[in-house]
Amino acid sequence: MRTNRPVRRALLVVHVAVSACWLGLTLGLLALGVTASTTGSAVTVEASVRAMKLFADWLLIPVALLTFLSGLALSLGTAWGLARHRWVYTKFWLTLATLTATVLALRPGVNGAVTAVAAGGPLPDAGDVLFGPVVSFSAYVFMTVISVLKPWGLTRRGRRLRSAARGRGKRPVTPGTAADYPGGSIVPVAGE
Repeated sequence: MRTNRPVRRALLVVHVAVSACWLGLTLGLLALGVTASTTGSAVTVEASVRAMKLFADWLLIPVALLTFLSGLALSLGTAWGLARHRWVYTKFWLTLATLTATVLALRPGVNGAVTAVAAGGPLPDAGDVLFGPVVSFSAYVFMTVISVLKPWGLTRRGRRLRSAARGRGKRPVTPGTAADYPGGSIVPVAGE
């Protein structure tokens, strides 16, 4: 299912924007987690974990879902495909894993920390507010790098599709050919 150029560009803008938001949001959560776990002030700890809860409850899941869905739409609507190139496939599974970890680990950890601190106790475990953001931030930086570098080549399915296209005498449409960029440049834009 190929999308036309304006739709691809709109999807790309949405995907890059929400991906940057997810990365920035996670960096903010990391900064708040480091503050909560290293400060000696109970007021600062409580303010930090409450801010983390606010971000986790209202922003994290919608931004993560929009990143996942826009990336999926891009992969299915462009020549990159979901399972043709290893870097796209890797990003898909890493995004799904980090989205799942956000729902099942990061948010509950933050909520547990807020409950303990709001009851007047100390931060129960610094890992509750640090581990999720550290892992997520590392994964997002890695996904950004592979989006730019596009390493590892084709998957087995991608090689089979390319070979079948050549066997039929057709020029295979790959992201680096002019067929993907009608009326313009053949230089692919990151994530396209």
